[in-house]
Amino acid sequence: MPQDMPPVGGYQAVQYKRNLPSRGFRPGTMLLGMGLVMGYGWYHLIKGIREANELAREKMWARIHLIPLLQAEEDRDQVRRYYADQAREKELLGENTKVYHNDRFVHPSAKTFRGLREYEEMLMSVCYRFVRPTFAVVPQNKS
Repeated sequence: MPQDMPPVGGYQAVQYKRNLPSRGFRPGTMLLGMGLVMGYGWYHLIKGIREANELAREKMWARIHLIPLLQAEEDRDQVRRYYADQAREKELLGENTKVYHNDRFVHPSAKTFRGLREYEEMLMSVCYRFVRPTFAVVPQNKS
């Protein structure tokens, strides 16, 4: 029997290498893309933080500029309470009643102004300093 010989021109080449198609972008391209997206996000984050800081600064200065108006309103309220207290005192004690036994004018102290508020109102101002009350303190008629 004759020995088998290779075909004329030889056998076909045997494929021993992997033949996998590329799956997406290369790692360098992916890294560059992620860096760009993250840079864009950081840019907008920093821009938003700066804008929030600017708005907070503007709010703070608006409140600072309102302080004189609020103080003037509080002063007017104290003066109104003082004159109401004087009128109440005149009504109860009479026209020429003097508290001190001399003719000199005595400036009212801070305690005088603090004493003008009704008890409930003073409690509200201490306990609920930053909360606007939903009820009003109505003075009782003593008749």
